[in-house]
Amino acid sequence: MSDATTDRLPTLGDLAWMPALAHPELLADPVAAALLAWSATQERVLAEVAVAAIDPDHADTETLNAVHGLPPEASANCVVVSGRRGDAERVAACVVTATTRADVNTRVRKLLDARKASFLPTDRATDESGMEYGGITPVGLPAGWRVLVDDRFTTPGVLALMGSGLRRSKLLMPGDLLCAAPWVEVVAGLGVTRG
Repeated sequence: MSDATTDRLPTLGDLAWMPALAHPELLADPVAAALLAWSATQERVLAEVAVAAIDPDHADTETLNAVHGLPPEASANCVVVSGRRGDAERVAACVVTATTRADVNTRVRKLLDARKASFLPTDRATDESGMEYGGITPVGLPAGWRVLVDDRFTTPGVLALMGSGLRRSKLLMPGDLLCAAPWVEVVAGLGVTRG
């Protein structure tokens, strides 16, 4: 990778960020495959998606932010929700900042056109995504899942810190790049203030 490419790599906190596609060992297999496919159509992926190794005991957002000096508004927390209407189940990954929570009962339920929405059980979320609990990310999810991202990440200069599919590393990219991913739906007001 050229110096010009690594010069665009985002950094945050005190973690040692490296080009993600140069370190597939720090990515879950579906994440690495999705980033590679995306990089074929979006050159920014090579230059602006970073990965850093972390202590898996620090994978939870609050701990990670405290240990590494990371701002909570950059943390792109990903929760998986399912909703049902009749016999049809609809699954969505919802990405909001750590300063908010996904509005599952109102906003997400309506987007899924479901009578009720609830968090997907952990074992299903990990089994079906091929990712570890605490590392599920909006990159590389099953094709049938919708990926809803809060519009706060479209703000210029905002970074999105997220799982890598593994508990032992994190991904970092500009929020506008995440929002431009072909599988992402940007949703205004997806995250609501924690109360």
